[in-house]
Amino acid sequence: MIILFGLAGSGKGTQGKALSELFGWRWLSVGEAIRQTGGYEEIINNGGLIPDEDVIKLMDKQIKKAEAEGFDLILDGYPRDVEQAEYITSTMADKLDGAIILEVPKEELYERLALRGRDDDKEKESINRRFAIFEQNICSILPLLEAKNIPIERVNGVGKIEDVTARLTEVVKKLNPTATIQEQDVNGGEIEKSYGE
Repeated sequence: MIILFGLAGSGKGTQGKALSELFGWRWLSVGEAIRQTGGYEEIINNGGLIPDEDVIKLMDKQIKKAEAEGFDLILDGYPRDVEQAEYITSTMADKLDGAIILEVPKEELYERLALRGRDDDKEKESINRRFAIFEQNICSILPLLEAKNIPIERVNGVGKIEDVTARLTEVVKKLNPTATIQEQDVNGGEIEKSYGE
């Protein structure tokens, strides 16, 4: 199980999906799961975060379902704060291969988010609140992972999508030496080609 961290617009979703297809793993995005569940639109649009108890229950259910189906996992944006990190490190530290932080300069992130066009990406003030919350939380989360000897890698998220995927692929193989690239179905679905989509 790999945790994928990064600021909004860093490409976690695009890269998480790409890696899940390459390795035959399950991509679990906390943001996607929350949006599909519904009922949190106002909080999201105002740049707020969903209550920890709700997120933990939702992701715990998704993780157990994927594991029961035999999938290894890429966790996209989870855990998001200390309470979630304490839960995951106390209940499944032995399953975590490592964490990857996808690094992209903020000026590029603003451009990517403007292209993406979601409601919660339109207000720069709201975006900056999300950035500040992430930065505050990541500083508290990483020591919890380090205390459990969970490796943490930083990957440059700037450049062509396929180049970033290649960098991430090498890091995933380093963190989980048993991970193998799956044969690709030439008729399969297209991986998202733009960080703005």
